[in-house]
Amino acid sequence: MSSNATIECLDDAARDLLFGGARTVNNFAPTPVNDDELAQIWEMTRWAPTAANSQPMRAQFVRTDDARRRLLAHLDEGNREKTASAPVTAIVAVDSEFHEHLPRLLPIRPQLRDVFADNDALRERTGNFNGALQTGYFILAIRAAGLAAGPMAGFDPAGIDAEFLSGTSWRSILVVNIGHPGENPFFERLPRLDPSETVRWA
Repeated sequence: MSSNATIECLDDAARDLLFGGARTVNNFAPTPVNDDELAQIWEMTRWAPTAANSQPMRAQFVRTDDARRRLLAHLDEGNREKTASAPVTAIVAVDSEFHEHLPRLLPIRPQLRDVFADNDALRERTGNFNGALQTGYFILAIRAAGLAAGPMAGFDPAGIDAEFLSGTSWRSILVVNIGHPGENPFFERLPRLDPSETVRWA
């Protein structure tokens, strides 16, 4: 039996859904997003690879009116209206103690737990990089689930951490609105840099 693996290619419609046709949504329809849909998004996200299988990203889903009101107080003013229209908002966070799980997640090298425990700079750098990597997977998973994503960096991290993540080792890095596009949900498509400006071949 051959050990060579094969990877199937996505069709054009799937590629367009995830990349070419993907847009950041700024206005959401009142259509609800249920817990099963959110669970499917996380199920897709959690299987994508990270360095040393570290999986440092965490998510806090904000769904209730009271929680949304508390969240809005910590967002930049320009992000409040769009967030108020979203049925769900995810607070994306990085667990600063992700290394504590490494003996279970990477049993072939359990000693990495101690390497990270003894090196704050390495732990922070690894957590932040892989948390950002997982955030990209998370946004793609939202789109793959047939929903729209509205990621935002305009918020008060310390305020959100105190309001929603107090008593944990989680630290917020991004806020992502989730739902179905509403009326006039997109800005005009902005240009992209040409490959001749961004890609080199050796």
